[in-house]
Amino acid sequence: MEIFKLKVEEEWEGTRLDKFLSENLDFVSRSFVQKIIKDGNVSVNGGCEKGKYPVKENDLIMLQLPDSIEPAIPPENIPLDILYEDSDVIIVNKPKSMVVHPAPGHYNGTLVNALMYHCKDSLSGINGIMRPGIVHRIDKDTTGSLIICKNDNSHEKIALQLKEHSIVRKYRAICHGVLKEDCYTIDLPIGRHPVERKKMAINEKNGKPAVTHVRVLQRLKNATYIECQLETGRTHQIRVHMASMNHPLMGDSVYCGIKDKYQLTGQTLHAYILGFIHPVTDEYIETTAPIPAYFENLIRKLS
Repeated sequence: MEIFKLKVEEEWEGTRLDKFLSENLDFVSRSFVQKIIKDGNVSVNGGCEKGKYPVKENDLIMLQLPDSIEPAIPPENIPLDILYEDSDVIIVNKPKSMVVHPAPGHYNGTLVNALMYHCKDSLSGINGIMRPGIVHRIDKDTTGSLIICKNDNSHEKIALQLKEHSIVRKYRAICHGVLKEDCYTIDLPIGRHPVERKKMAINEKNGKPAVTHVRVLQRLKNATYIECQLETGRTHQIRVHMASMNHPLMGDSVYCGIKDKYQLTGQTLHAYILGFIHPVTDEYIETTAPIPAYFENLIRKLS
């Protein structure tokens, strides 16, 4: 691990910490610096600060650059359902049970393995060697639209749209119980569960703002077929919000305590529509991922 020490000069006073480091260390990008800060590898005067911290004259900053360990992530000839593709982005319809990117101990069979085979070296590197091209994710058992970036320029611009919540993301889901209202909005903050740290929960004290717009598509037998549009994009947002309303998603083994009678594999959640401004042409692009067969079969059983 390499260690770099910097002292802030007067001319840099007030500059964001992440910008200061990326401009004074020409071998790292600002996005990479942000990741290092988030991982706790940057200290200011011996303490931790966020990337937005405005540096002060004579601040002593230490950056620890982790050794590069490259796990073997092989390209794999796994078929992709491509909804849209050009030289900057590719949108795929992710199947159920497929993990988006490799993780320690799980380096095969992921969407990234398939993308590396299909795109070769044309994937953005901002999120590192484990997540090339990946700018956002959906859960393993959630199906549907996912945008992947082929270069750093498109990655940065799509990431900005995600941050600004300007990307259109409409999901289809089937929840337990019959909803009375045709449309409603869930505006409840989401954060880590106070006890079960792998779960998310409504967290008024430490959660981040989360807004989901829900529209009823079809009322079924003790269930409702709905469309959920994300205004924000918190982890497990739709699943947590629907569970908080006592209408958890069918098949959700994490947030639903109701016994599954239909042998479902995970939550009934599908990323249906994805709309964004193209990072190069500025054209509005919108794709629709076909409703999966298991969804349609379940709706017929419940009709």
